[in-house]
Amino acid sequence: MTEVLHAPDEVDRAPRRSRPALPRDPAFWLTGLLAAAVGAVFVLSGLGWNDGKLIAPLDDVYIHLQYGRQLGLGHFFQFNTGDDISAGASSLLYALVLGAAYAVGFHGTFFLAFAVGFGVLCFAVTAALVTVLGTKLVSRAVGVWAGVLVAVSGPLAWGSASGMEVGLVMLLVVATLLAFVHEQPRFTWMPVLGALLALVRTEGLILAVMLAVAALWTLGANRREAGARSTVLRALWTLLPVAVGAAQLVFYKIATGTASANGIQSKSFLHDRPVFWFSEFVDRTMANARSFLGIFFGFGIQDYAFPGALLVFAAGMAYVFLTRRTWRPMLFALAAGLLLILLSVSTLNTALVHELRYVQPFMPVFVLFVVIGVYGLSRIARQSRARRVSLHGALAVVLVVTLAELPGWSVRYGRATAAIRDTDVSVAQWVRGNLPPDATVAVKDVGAVAYFGEHRVLDLIGLATNGFAAPANNGTGSLYEALKHLPAEQRPDYFAVYDPWPGPSMEPLKDAGVLRTPSELTFDVHAQPDLGGRLIVPFRELNVYEADWSLAGSGDEQAVPGVLRDYVNVGDLASEGEHGYVPVLSQVGTQPWTSLARVGDVVDSSRPIVGGERFTAHNLEPGKPLTITSRTAMHGTVFDMRVLVNGVDAGSWTRDERDGVWSTYSYTIPGELITDSSVQLEIQQPRPLLNPYPDYTSYGYWLSQ
Repeated sequence: MTEVLHAPDEVDRAPRRSRPALPRDPAFWLTGLLAAAVGAVFVLSGLGWNDGKLIAPLDDVYIHLQYGRQLGLGHFFQFNTGDDISAGASSLLYALVLGAAYAVGFHGTFFLAFAVGFGVLCFAVTAALVTVLGTKLVSRAVGVWAGVLVAVSGPLAWGSASGMEVGLVMLLVVATLLAFVHEQPRFTWMPVLGALLALVRTEGLILAVMLAVAALWTLGANRREAGARSTVLRALWTLLPVAVGAAQLVFYKIATGTASANGIQSKSFLHDRPVFWFSEFVDRTMANARSFLGIFFGFGIQDYAFPGALLVFAAGMAYVFLTRRTWRPMLFALAAGLLLILLSVSTLNTALVHELRYVQPFMPVFVLFVVIGVYGLSRIARQSRARRVSLHGALAVVLVVTLAELPGWSVRYGRATAAIRDTDVSVAQWVRGNLPPDATVAVKDVGAVAYFGEHRVLDLIGLATNGFAAPANNGTGSLYEALKHLPAEQRPDYFAVYDPWPGPSMEPLKDAGVLRTPSELTFDVHAQPDLGGRLIVPFRELNVYEADWSLAGSGDEQAVPGVLRDYVNVGDLASEGEHGYVPVLSQVGTQPWTSLARVGDVVDSSRPIVGGERFTAHNLEPGKPLTITSRTAMHGTVFDMRVLVNGVDAGSWTRDERDGVWSTYSYTIPGELITDSSVQLEIQQPRPLLNPYPDYTSYGYWLSQ
């Protein structure tokens, strides 16, 4: 096996623009076939766990299948026929691929089979292309070893055979890097592949933009040879991934009202809590980043890497940087892209779930540079034979470790498919056969119920249903208010839900009678957890409830003196937004999660407040006294609050603690302080910074004159 020796001219080796013999190299084809065989073993494992039935290992797979079926039927990104366009698919490009497959005739079980088979095919091609990329970057030995280690990687086989976009993303990552290396310094197909990479996932967009910047750098360095006009034209073509990525964001903005996909609105640390605290955001993001570092250092329990693998990866990056000056722009782009991707994924509350499927597509690059790192370290030996022995011996140990972990990943895959069959698929089949055909079903896991259930579904978490991510992230009270505001015919007739995260608790809805108890049916999860006690689903029990909306809107009514001028419904995000309502919290990091309560025939949402509140009252008549009537439950020992009108002290308001779920309190502001039709009111704690703080539950404010 010919190897590239450590020679002085190695640093300045020119890029090889053409290697026509490489696809004829047996290693290219054998590596691809090996990956395909490993992927097939995973599929067979899933079939074995499910009596020969093909089941996806994630409910999210069925979200993509539902979008794909709708696209194939001509309903462009409508999760339910007639819905607004939504951005619940985590991959725009993959949904389009599935839509094309459905349109040409892949229906029923064959549709899922296409998704799984397509992912395994992408995995096989990726492993084969890694052999080419490794050969071009360093040597054939590096290419072959990297390709083999990718082909037998348990995490990559799991993700590729899942039916998600993992296989397509990893193929585009490797293909774009290979095109960069092969075409440098004149890029023809790299921008096209980069554009597809930008469409396939947000993480792909990050890497595609970084590679576009590196391509511009390369073009600038060669501008004298190419000429100014040619350089400008090629630079514009190189920016295609940036333009496509921007177009995708514009599409989201026009179609859904926000430039980010629904998944980002639902899962990002920027949005997933009622109040954004920067310090908390940094803490949570760095906690995820530290977990990733531990996993890729080999200290995790997910068998992603051998101990110290991240250091060897860094050695590989350093080796290419020091010995291959030609590839330095690409290397800078890759390093910056991977770092930004890690930080981006670390801002998600689902960063570590689903066997790290967000980072699986970038594992082939990680494996390649680990192999390069071993190669570079072997160059320390002076004798050629010692170099070969150290290189192949070390990588043989890595291969043995990888092969030892492979059966465990296959079992994880089969167990995950069995858990999805036992839960989401079973619920979907029951919904299809037992609920009225025109019923709307609200769910937390939206994929299988929509795909198999043959009913209109409403996604309480907000992935497939626009406008529900923010209410769900604020708590049960805000979710209830969002559902209440729907037209009566669009409100869910049934809820097929579990109580734990993700999404808010369902207990307040049951306590308030919105969900009728007892449930229509309870699904106890019988699928067995892994050795760590984990399931691919976050619950052990799922219930189907009939909904009761007879008291919807009852919480908005309140007797007040004089003429009602305005009403602030605390917990209702629409009302809060109209009035600029914000909790003024006394302690950094506290969260006013909304909830729901019922007194008699009145159901109302609320927020727990530790501190005070601020909002703007509208429709007032200047010069007249203004009476504030609040629905509040006071707790603790501090009952007196300062009332400020446009920053001017209007006096002290004492709301004593009373028995019952809530009580009604009133306070009148002198007319001379009402100087306009709109005034800002603040209910402020009397002793700033000092504990004990005012502690109460706020349901709403009625403003009358």
